[in-house]
Amino acid sequence: MKQEDIIHGFIQLGTVFRQLSANEPWGLEKKISENSYNGFSLAIEREVFHNGWFEESMIKKSLLGITTWLDIHSLSNWSKQYPFQDKSKTIAVIMASNIPLVGFHDFLCVLISGNKIQIKLSTEDNRLFKWIRTALIEINPEFTDLINIAEGKLSGFDAVIATGGGASVLHFKSYFSHLPHLFRGNRSSIAILTGKESDADMRALGKDIFDYFGRGCRNVSHLILPKNFELNRFFEGIVSYSEVINNKKYGNNYDYNKAIHLMNLVPFLDNNFMLLMENEQLQAPLSMVYYHYYSNETELSNYLDAHQEHLQCIVGLDYLPFGSTQEPSIEDYADGIDTMQWLSNLL
Repeated sequence: MKQEDIIHGFIQLGTVFRQLSANEPWGLEKKISENSYNGFSLAIEREVFHNGWFEESMIKKSLLGITTWLDIHSLSNWSKQYPFQDKSKTIAVIMASNIPLVGFHDFLCVLISGNKIQIKLSTEDNRLFKWIRTALIEINPEFTDLINIAEGKLSGFDAVIATGGGASVLHFKSYFSHLPHLFRGNRSSIAILTGKESDADMRALGKDIFDYFGRGCRNVSHLILPKNFELNRFFEGIVSYSEVINNKKYGNNYDYNKAIHLMNLVPFLDNNFMLLMENEQLQAPLSMVYYHYYSNETELSNYLDAHQEHLQCIVGLDYLPFGSTQEPSIEDYADGIDTMQWLSNLL
């Protein structure tokens, strides 16, 4: 399949994603059949019954974010930086499931680079990609041979991309280290405040924390604050995100962490939907945000140097804009590893 045909297929898929995220009816843009479109729409609506984290609004947020990649300008300018595989390899991709369609970028990279993909889906997110495969095949039947979703054990692949937590990475290493591989583990994101942030910055920071209920590596879970920072400014900024507590799974995490810290007499601040605790550890439990103070730039620099290998995003006035962590561009690679270049090196 030619690269221009692959790109065209993803552009058409982007149109479908835009329709679905905007609740538009099938008839406006007939990129796929009415049955497939309505089936995909119904799957999005019902996914929360399979995975309580995957509320309809969160799935549509993910789809809308992906559409920023799926236009002719973005796809062409990005892909032309890398060679297209004349002799395709089969890349196994073991996908995480912390946020909806979190593995889509790997999916896109493998196909745009001219390779075939064999997908191993998590049991917590094993339905949406099947609809995506169906949509792409309806757009262009040549995608049939390029996309294989493994129902059982992975087999017959040339290289592997795998994403997971610490225990999962150990598992990946024991099974796949003999093959070309790209393994990704846990990372965290932080916000560095100076005290000069606007009220709009504080509200946008709430987006960095609570999008997808804070389950992504790009979600901020730690604040680095200047001495004498007024914490009420932070709480006032995030108050509009209080509805996260209505998600049963998030609420259970909040109740559990609150109970544990109360029993252990650990001091924390509570706004009835999130716990804020002073702690220099990088990654906070779900429903919690850690913070610590810095006195000068040297202290800040030392902390960043010490945790460099575990940082995904840094937001702040001198870093990524507030509110942007879950809106990566097509060239923002997980763990800072250029997936397309890695695929190119398999030649």
